Amino acid sequence: MPAPPDVAAPPENAQKSESGLAWVVLKEGTGEGHPSAWDVVTVEYTGWTTDGRMFDSSVKRGKPAEFPLNRVIKGWQEGVQLMVPGEKRRLWIPGELAYGEPNPNDPHAAFGPPRGTLVFDVELLSFKEAPTPPEAPEDVGGIPKNAKKTKSGIGTRVLQEGTGKEHPTASSMVTVHYTGWTTDGQMFDSSIVRGSPATFGLNQVIPGWTEGLQLMVVGEKRRLWIPENLAYQGRPGRPQGMLVFDVELLEIKN
Repeated sequence: MPAPPDVAAPPENAQKSESGLAWVVLKEGTGEGHPSAWDVVTVEYTGWTTDGRMFDSSVKRGKPAEFPLNRVIKGWQEGVQLMVPGEKRRLWIPGELAYGEPNPNDPHAAFGPPRGTLVFDVELLSFKEAPTPPEAPEDVGGIPKNAKKTKSGIGTRVLQEGTGKEHPTASSMVTVHYTGWTTDGQMFDSSIVRGSPATFGLNQVIPGWTEGLQLMVVGEKRRLWIPENLAYQGRPGRPQGMLVFDVELLEIKN
């Protein structure tokens, strides 16, 4: 698909938010209501870098994309929440709201997602409202005195005793319900909101999860305070700093 003529920079008639996101409305919507960050949206989209290179397109694949809005880059989260069903917008998303700015010293840059400002044409087809998100805990801001602390720096507190006897290993498959917040109380992910538990290998997640879940037994619920060096380590597009998770271990598959 050819790049739009204004792909290099937002035109004068573009609107701009305080975050730096810019947009123009290409087609007015016919629906009512705006999606929240936790809703599942169905969209058609095409994305370009500012030099006109197309790097992704649901239109080209011939199938709309469906995903929870909070699982994508910040620029998408902000931009799509402004839309109503049937509406189509062009978004200019700065690097800090996407995958970061270009780094000429990064030897892996050519293999990762595109850096710098990205331009998307997005049409919101529909959205499904998610359940009400869990409220942030009162002690989300830091590890409280009544929490235990591991040698690596993870804070941990049991919220509900478990009924199982075995602990998962670092290579176990586990099924959990969880919610995650940044220390300012912003929720960034929740299997509860999605309405379905998550199953994954403990060797496929952040180090703080690999370590913290090995302390648990089935039926147990814990709060984990995971320092940044055991979380996403400042990677662009991921939640930053210490992260707080409420995790309930539902099943272990060794």
